[in-house]
Amino acid sequence: MAVRKGAPKPDISSPEAFKRALLAAKSIAYPNPARGSAGGVHFAKVLDQLGIANEMKPKTVFSTPPAVVGDLVSKGEAELGVQQLHELMPVAGIEIVGPLPGDLQSPIVFAAAIMGGTKQTDASKALINFLRTPDAAALIKAKGMEPATP
Repeated sequence: MAVRKGAPKPDISSPEAFKRALLAAKSIAYPNPARGSAGGVHFAKVLDQLGIANEMKPKTVFSTPPAVVGDLVSKGEAELGVQQLHELMPVAGIEIVGPLPGDLQSPIVFAAAIMGGTKQTDASKALINFLRTPDAAALIKAKGMEPATP
């Protein structure tokens, strides 16, 4: 979740606190689930899980590519923004409140593999081996994601 730079950061330390923050917000932005966004589809399910989907509909502003949720928040078009952390972090004019609390999160796992018949086997192996290094893990964490553990 993110807020406009300088705005108060709501308490989202638990699912109940997160629910209260959403209900108290004047507006919220997240990716439109109708466009197939994994984050938008997941967050729509979170709103259902919290039992507040109907209450949130009139105050929801969906992002439309190329605009991202963070842009809507930075321009004041939405008070709160919910999107994957790595997509919010580079947006100027916002501050990260934190990740969704507890079991409201749904990690997306990225995998790397070398396809059969590749002509760049050595380069592919080098990339995969690099992704396993502490340097890569530090970079992945700095970009708002969690590195895999071998």
